[in-house]
Amino acid sequence: MPTYVHMTRCDGCGECVDICPSDIMHIDTDIRRAYNIEPDMCWECYSCVKACPHNAIDVRGYADFTPLGSSVRVRRDEEKGVIAWRIIFRNGQKDWDLIAPITTKPWGSGYDDLRAVPAPEDSMRNSELLYKEPKYVRFDEGGLHDLNTNKLVMKEGVYY
Repeated sequence: MPTYVHMTRCDGCGECVDICPSDIMHIDTDIRRAYNIEPDMCWECYSCVKACPHNAIDVRGYADFTPLGSSVRVRRDEEKGVIAWRIIFRNGQKDWDLIAPITTKPWGSGYDDLRAVPAPEDSMRNSELLYKEPKYVRFDEGGLHDLNTNKLVMKEGVYY
């Protein structure tokens, strides 16, 4: 689902340009608004959508995800700590809200100073595991984990 910019909402701040890993978000020099120069090359990471402070960037839905020309709006709610993806069908009769927690940290906070960390051993370098990979993703400690092994509780009305 490639991204597109609502020109009336965009103020040309450049947040999307700074964060786009494929370097396809640009600022039009004439009107000072962001635009996607190559939608077919979009990685669909939605970093620009999540970073836009004005909710000016939407995504075009594919038929299997958003049938009948529906729209996808993204809202980032810092106070609640969630990103909500709202899918509104073309007939306006039905809509979905998909809510996901914000898992990113503010720039420069919460990161280890790698100079203080000892160098990795050869066994760590040859491993497929990433540095400080969370334990709940690892398969080397008894197989696939679930809510119980991670000491998590399913709450009513909360979707994971």
